[in-house]
Amino acid sequence: MPDIRRFRFGLTFVFMLGVSGHMPVAKAAPTLMPQPRSYHVQPGALPLTGGVVVDWQGIRSELLDHAVARFTQNLAALSGRDAMPGGRSGLVVHIHCMGPDADMLSIHMREHYRLHTDAQGAVLEADGPVGVLRGLATLLQLVERRDDGPVLDAADIDDAPRFAWRGLLVDVSRHFMSIAALKRQLDMMELTKLNVLHLHLSDGQGFRVESRLYPRLQQVASHGEYYTQQQVRELVAYAAQRGIRIVPEFDTPGHSYALLLAYPQYAAQPVTTPMDPKRVVRAAIDPTSPQARDFIAGLYHEMAGLFPDAYFHVGGDEVRPDEWTANPRINTYMQQHNLTTATLQAMYTQRVHDMLARDGKIMMGWDELLDAPIPASIVIESWRGSRYTAAATQAGHPVVVSSGYYLDLLLPAVMHYRVDPLDPQGNGLPPDQVVQAHAPALAPLALDPAARMTPVQDDRVMGAEAALWTEIVTEEMLDNRLWPRAAALAERFWSPATVRDESSLAARLPVVQVELELLGNRAIADRARMMARLAPDDVVPLATLLSVSSPVRNYAHNHVFGPSRAAATSDPRPLDRAADIAATDNTEAALFNHDVQVYLAGRTELAASLRTRLENWRGNDARLRLLAQRDPSIREVLPASALLAQLAQAGLDAMDPPATAWREHAATTLAMAQGQFAASMSLLAVRASPQPAGDILPDITPAIALLVQAARSPSAVSRQDVEGHPPP
Repeated sequence: MPDIRRFRFGLTFVFMLGVSGHMPVAKAAPTLMPQPRSYHVQPGALPLTGGVVVDWQGIRSELLDHAVARFTQNLAALSGRDAMPGGRSGLVVHIHCMGPDADMLSIHMREHYRLHTDAQGAVLEADGPVGVLRGLATLLQLVERRDDGPVLDAADIDDAPRFAWRGLLVDVSRHFMSIAALKRQLDMMELTKLNVLHLHLSDGQGFRVESRLYPRLQQVASHGEYYTQQQVRELVAYAAQRGIRIVPEFDTPGHSYALLLAYPQYAAQPVTTPMDPKRVVRAAIDPTSPQARDFIAGLYHEMAGLFPDAYFHVGGDEVRPDEWTANPRINTYMQQHNLTTATLQAMYTQRVHDMLARDGKIMMGWDELLDAPIPASIVIESWRGSRYTAAATQAGHPVVVSSGYYLDLLLPAVMHYRVDPLDPQGNGLPPDQVVQAHAPALAPLALDPAARMTPVQDDRVMGAEAALWTEIVTEEMLDNRLWPRAAALAERFWSPATVRDESSLAARLPVVQVELELLGNRAIADRARMMARLAPDDVVPLATLLSVSSPVRNYAHNHVFGPSRAAATSDPRPLDRAADIAATDNTEAALFNHDVQVYLAGRTELAASLRTRLENWRGNDARLRLLAQRDPSIREVLPASALLAQLAQAGLDAMDPPATAWREHAATTLAMAQGQFAASMSLLAVRASPQPAGDILPDITPAIALLVQAARSPSAVSRQDVEGHPPP
């Protein structure tokens, strides 16, 4: 298991100063993510002196040559060893690609590989070209940085994915993301073996692809930010070189405000301009209009030609019934044809299904499509809860699961990681709490205790996707909000179901984050730049606070419901606050929480280090308050800074209890901190609870609670508390 102390300084240094480049990564053992299906550590290692020579067997192609070139560049970045002109190669890789893959870039593409490394080099065998790419990604993770230089660890690996569909959804409608940003995500996806980029290309806020049939889509609906058709083709080709498919989503009949802003004649209700924040989330297409039907047929036909993948996502979610029933003509149509809003949408779905089938496409849509009978060939993406995975597979549908994997909930990686795609009880709200809260709007998100999955249903689950909706994510925040949590979910989707050790994940995740940063990710550097803008006079006090703070969870920071709800406005919301910079998973806090656990288990030599950190956090409040006198923009986090100082004092008091009564102060401080976590522990909690000032949470709370508990009664800290104290 890697020792995260060995790279802690490097990670903090990059985070605080925005430095990127050849930062050495130290780790005590190979850190593989995703973990392979079969992995055996072997004795020995190969020193890496720079350069790579490939011995080819079987087939060789331009795609594989490009893959080896990327591998060579990435190996140099990780090892810090560039090839010397005329020098002897430090690594010989024998690659045997057994043959071409007729199913290349399809749901059935062959990704299996075998990898053997020893002191002589590496042998990589793969069933097809994409298997070579997956094996090269693992080979990079076998690089270990030792005191005497980088080495390639010896291992025997036989690996293949658990699920064929391992996706990442990026919403580029709410906030536009440049082609460069998307290519960077594709690079990270290749390194972590994700193989589907699902692009949400249209919604109320924008339509993002050039249409030559309907040019007002880019002229009006894009608000000036869209991808040309040539850029789309280039992005598709870039993804294909990395064994990644791109699946487009053009959401209809709901979520159509931007589209209808350009072509209002197809709307069920009048389209107001300029952009009306109340209408953005409600506008829907008129499904009874022949002209609207022809418009959608033409648009989908054009877009189907741009995206070669077999799957085409049409959304279909969150259609507001009164968008249709409030239209007298639509209402009359429904009465004449004996339709409900659900069966009216099913009629629309059937027509779209038939349109796409003529273009050779397989239709995908969100789980609301299950509200009325639809063709069983339609792929359902279950997002509202695990119950819909069970319902869709029971009805015969193929399924892609995103329920439990919404990264915009701002949950720590482990909370997503523990949700299995095949668990019908894996994700959802407790039904009794939904009833008690009198929250009928949240009823569809409740668990179904009766939901079950059979082996036949399991086989209908093609895979799963991590999803990032970008209402409060700009391009500058994209890497931080995706990584390294998407890497944890890449493991959940690739590795066997038995790979579930959360402590192992916690130890490996920071290592993977640093490696991804060395290979082009910008999460740490972007956070450092945002902090420097927020606190230009002195970034260190703010960085110290945010190194152990995370944003509030479950859409609390969106301020769309509950006591912290903000009024809707057409003005874009500035996304430059401390909570926008804060990461969901902080190495500094994770290390402190871990060290407290092992300290209480008997590692008393850690006491001095723990005290030093606690004293730093206690003293940081005064430094931040002094800074806030010059930089008013950070004043909103002063209550969070004060709470961190109080928690640190409680920890110091617990380690060296003073003669005066300290327990009452510690209990009050812990109650406040734990109450802040409770206020955003679920959607139900956010609906009912005010949020802490600055929207940030103190991540050292679990460790302080353990220290206080141990000071009261050392025997009260159980072995389970010490080895695996859950996050708050």
